[in-house]
Amino acid sequence: MKTALALLFALAAPALADEGMWTFDNVPEDQLFERHGFVPDAAWLEHARLASLRFNDGGSGSFVSPEGLVLTNHHVAMGQLQKMSKAGRDYVKDGFYARTRAEETACPDLEINQLVSYEDVSARIHEAVPSGLPPAEANERRKAATAAVEKECSDMTGSRCDVVELYAGGEYWLYRYKKYTDVRLVMAPEMQAAFFGGDPDNFVFPRYAFDFAFFRVYEGGKPVPSAKFFAFDPAGPAEGELVFVTGHPGSTSRLLTTAQLAFERDTAGPAILKTLERARKNYQEWTARGAEEARQAKGGLFGVENSLKVRTGELLGLSDAKLFAKKEADEADLRARTMKDPALAKEAGGAWDEAAAAAKKLAARYGVYRTYAGGRRAHSMTGHAETLVRWVAEVEKENGKRYKEFRDSALESLGFRVFSAAPVYPEMERFLLARKLEEYRDDLGAEDPFVKALLGGKSPEDAAAAALAGTKMGDPAFRKSLVAGGRKAVEASTDPLVAFARRIDPFYRAQRDWYEDEVESVATTAGERIAKARFAVYGKSAYPDATFTLRLAIGRALGYEQGTTQVPFKTTLGGLYARSDAFDGRYPFDLPPMLAAARGKADLKAPVDFVSTNDITGGNSGSPTISRGLRLVGLIFDGNVESMVNEYLYGEERGRALSVHAGGIVEALESVYGMGGLVKELEAAAPKTGDPHAAHH
Repeated sequence: MKTALALLFALAAPALADEGMWTFDNVPEDQLFERHGFVPDAAWLEHARLASLRFNDGGSGSFVSPEGLVLTNHHVAMGQLQKMSKAGRDYVKDGFYARTRAEETACPDLEINQLVSYEDVSARIHEAVPSGLPPAEANERRKAATAAVEKECSDMTGSRCDVVELYAGGEYWLYRYKKYTDVRLVMAPEMQAAFFGGDPDNFVFPRYAFDFAFFRVYEGGKPVPSAKFFAFDPAGPAEGELVFVTGHPGSTSRLLTTAQLAFERDTAGPAILKTLERARKNYQEWTARGAEEARQAKGGLFGVENSLKVRTGELLGLSDAKLFAKKEADEADLRARTMKDPALAKEAGGAWDEAAAAAKKLAARYGVYRTYAGGRRAHSMTGHAETLVRWVAEVEKENGKRYKEFRDSALESLGFRVFSAAPVYPEMERFLLARKLEEYRDDLGAEDPFVKALLGGKSPEDAAAAALAGTKMGDPAFRKSLVAGGRKAVEASTDPLVAFARRIDPFYRAQRDWYEDEVESVATTAGERIAKARFAVYGKSAYPDATFTLRLAIGRALGYEQGTTQVPFKTTLGGLYARSDAFDGRYPFDLPPMLAAARGKADLKAPVDFVSTNDITGGNSGSPTISRGLRLVGLIFDGNVESMVNEYLYGEERGRALSVHAGGIVEALESVYGMGGLVKELEAAAPKTGDPHAAHH
């Protein structure tokens, strides 16, 4: 890893190589033409935008037929698979196979978003916040202006409307989304096929994972017509071929100041790793109790283990002296250029020191802030109770003064999640809540006021049992009744979990308000001024940090060198079987039943996965990898370990994005899972032309 890091010399601005998670309003045309001899036109970009989708519970996807068929990853689908499973019916482990439209099954709470328009509203937001205001007042005005823009848009269009902060506050854009909530599961393979090799093979290459799943979007009881889609190209890319990724990277930290990065390295990163390690231990302990307990915990354990590996790689990268020195040099260069311009120096010269002061303030009380204001599993009964207590209080405020997740423009999506009929597991929740309360007591001490409020003089086990004993929070109708009854209903409720959430709420609010007034406000105001300096010095030749919004990443399908070994750019089905044999079929290299049964009939030369140089991060999972002809050649599902440092700095020497090969998906559907009808739908969607990469418009 350290050797690879020494090779990373991408500038914060402007971008080199094929670096970049580019917004669709700022595609690097000169870079594309110079390196690849191709520039997408407006029609190409519109097609790519409308065919690309966001999974609102985390991840990306795309339309792949004109009848609302959607492709994403198995691990993106896992949350819904888990919610649709029950004792004796494990869709995560065994997969799901709808061979007719009638068998396609509705998801309990999946919202899919399609970006239909975007508009620069920077002037309106910036005008609402005159320079020189105290940071807390500036933050309040900024949030009020943001809420007003979102509400106007949602009231006028009925769409989901999000104001997105880009370039650390340098720009604000209004993104308008078409929401789809009637989403039905079509197909998911066995988990062992999707995650062959398990944790040992996670974030490595060569890789042999069929990490894909299909859904279908409906409206009015019928599949939605999806005129813009990515037709499958089973031939996939040739090595060295230009490929694009259109997806929704969640977040990156490339534009943070060095003081903010030091906070991540020294304070936040280690604390998050400690939390994840505890969570893994807790899930493992619950899993060991039996087969049903293991099924209940499978999705949670997978997510924690995945996050733990990502965070470990990111922290290792941030701790590399060469990487940090590069960041310091970039910042010093920008600051020096800023100070050479008197007007710019007056505007932005002190911004870096102000950001550093805010980071120092947060570091001093991070443990308390994160514990008090942190989540207790947002989709659990405890999480729902906390959300409802805040909901009924927040909606009594003016729209612009609420916490952002309770603004009018966000309530429909929030309700869709909170009122979900997804199953709950009270015994597992009691166990996990008890462990969480024990951690709070151990970290903050039994005399901490928050801990005392949570425990009420009881042991963690007894406090968790008391909070959940007889609660109705598992019933969606009860949750709806509390919101309908408003603050009076919540305050009068004798439900033990509601009472537990009421005790938590004052501590949560105190810490969140402190953070927004004393830390976020200062960091945002400083960030806006640094962004102005960056634009003045470099122009808009840089891309913004990831924000879980649609981005275009450019790259090539390309292998790489690992030590003295040349790593091929793709793997094959024969290689998967050989890897299983090399480990004598032991877990996690065992073959799931359907994949094992296909061994004699499947094409061993069929590709499974491939790598490319596209710039991706978490949230890109499920993104389509497409050709210049707008054909789907792959499906992003991972990055190799060398790419984990992408959170802070991009490098294409060895960092790679991993895709499931389009041809591998087709082979698995046909030869392994007997999904011939789905294959026919994909084939029928392909353009009828001799060009294997021809676009379908």
